[in-house]
Amino acid sequence: MAITLPRTSESEQLKKIRHTASHVMAMAVQKLFPKAQVTIGPWTETGFYYDFDIDQPFTEADLKAIKKEMVKIINRKLPVLREEVSRAEAQARIEAIREPYKLEILDSIHEPITLYHLGQEWWDLCAGPHLENTAELNPKAIALESVAGAYWRGDSSKAQLQRIYGTAWETPEQLAEYQRRKEEALKRDHRKLGKELGLFIFADPVGPGLPLWTPKGTIVRSLLEDFLKQEQIKRGYLPVATPHIGRVELFKISGHWQKYKEDMFPMMAESAEEAAQEQGFVLKPMNCPFHIQIYKSELRSYRDLPLRLAEFGTVYRYEQSGELGGLTRVRGFTVDDSHLFVTPEQLDQEFLSVVDLILSVFQSLELKNFKARLSFRDPESDKYIGAEDAWEKAEGAIRRAVQTLGMEYFEAPGEAAFYGPKLDFIFRDALEREWQLGTVQVDYNLPERFDLEYITPEGTRQRPVMIHRAPFGSLERLIGILIEEYAGDFPLWLAPVQLRLLPVSDAQLDFCRQVAQQFQAQGIRAEVDTSGDRLGKMIRNAETQKIPVMAVVGAQEVEAQTLNIRSRFAGELGALGVEDVFGKLSQAIQARTRF
Repeated sequence: MAITLPRTSESEQLKKIRHTASHVMAMAVQKLFPKAQVTIGPWTETGFYYDFDIDQPFTEADLKAIKKEMVKIINRKLPVLREEVSRAEAQARIEAIREPYKLEILDSIHEPITLYHLGQEWWDLCAGPHLENTAELNPKAIALESVAGAYWRGDSSKAQLQRIYGTAWETPEQLAEYQRRKEEALKRDHRKLGKELGLFIFADPVGPGLPLWTPKGTIVRSLLEDFLKQEQIKRGYLPVATPHIGRVELFKISGHWQKYKEDMFPMMAESAEEAAQEQGFVLKPMNCPFHIQIYKSELRSYRDLPLRLAEFGTVYRYEQSGELGGLTRVRGFTVDDSHLFVTPEQLDQEFLSVVDLILSVFQSLELKNFKARLSFRDPESDKYIGAEDAWEKAEGAIRRAVQTLGMEYFEAPGEAAFYGPKLDFIFRDALEREWQLGTVQVDYNLPERFDLEYITPEGTRQRPVMIHRAPFGSLERLIGILIEEYAGDFPLWLAPVQLRLLPVSDAQLDFCRQVAQQFQAQGIRAEVDTSGDRLGKMIRNAETQKIPVMAVVGAQEVEAQTLNIRSRFAGELGALGVEDVFGKLSQAIQARTRF
């Protein structure tokens, strides 16, 4: 029977289980290691963790001992008791047990101060929720997974702690399914597959979060770029190219400097005076202010609109090293960025057209399992710019679009960009993980901040509305997701090598090279295995590198001018004429189907 894992966001019970399990783990650690001090221990999407200040590293044997102690605590059926105390009382109790980290935590929380006790023996500051008794935990549905280093408050200048990660579920069957998926995720890990398939590397001399693309990886990038560029040209987009750096003043006008200064790469100033006045240049963190300058370079008429400017623009963001993760979180990445300048009357139709483009892209990439998130403003937050009526109009346009298209969607207050709401496409992969891919934003605010105008039919001047959109999101994240979704087995049209010819002996090498050159001349990515290995090993190597099509060539094939075809998708296809193979490959590539 298949086991379905509950999604954490849908299961309040899982939150209670994981909060309680984390406390049980912390209690077990302090029983076994009395000098260990606990810091924070939240629940996560797959389990929980706790950070400890301890003068010795945790070992695998320690984890086993901690789990054994947890089972004892659970079996004691300790009540989980909630207590509200004053700040002064909480401080007195913390000072009595000499745990300074708790004092820092206390300073950061508001009253009422809540404590949760496991029986009468152990307690911690916590807001909950929790189970009522440790007996409600199933020890067979809990596992301690790993140990990692962590800094207190995420600050590298502060104490280094040890973090124990665990996972907890309602049933042992759910735990087993989670562990199966985790094992499958390791097999699909794009960092591992990217290295095995020779797609990209990271190099310490270059720096973390800055991928280097190999020839094969660059082919994949180029294919994706060319694919989207062709789709955009069909829809009236105009290509532009902008610099990698820009004046700080540009980003002050847009508001990015004030909101995201800490996430930008340090400013390059020509003098100390410039630096003091926050002038100079920065690596661009986004493309929109540059496209705005192209729009503003001449006076526009309503006849010029909509104006759709598109660029594969590389941007740079100073992500913390602990937040980097393969291709999905990097410091330099390329956005398939486009900005549409439209009249208010054109907004709804242009927004629908953008969504249609994104859905077409997903279909071509075989990404089928997604939903729409309406990322709106949180009215209680002060992080947003612009007038309330502009936000209402922008959010209304997005809501009308998804309702017109009959899309499954949910609203997420607080997830909007600081200058406007957006429609985000949340993709669920083969392992039920969720990723944000394409995004579309409606923006009334940047046209106001940059004083953008167009001439109306009546001869007056009016502000255009901007649509920001990126079907891929970023090439780096998209490729990382595709590697894992396909398990490295790219569809034929995206595969770096589409056909590998395997000569049985050196006598067939010349024929194989002639065929490969013939295919290459006609746009098919073919290569010859010149290793001299035995046929069995050549086939295994091609399978390991996930080559979509193999052609075994022996004396018989040379004589008959045929290729013995093996397809990863369709299996053994037998001997086919060279021209026949070329025709079938070309047809499959053009249709973006499997061969």
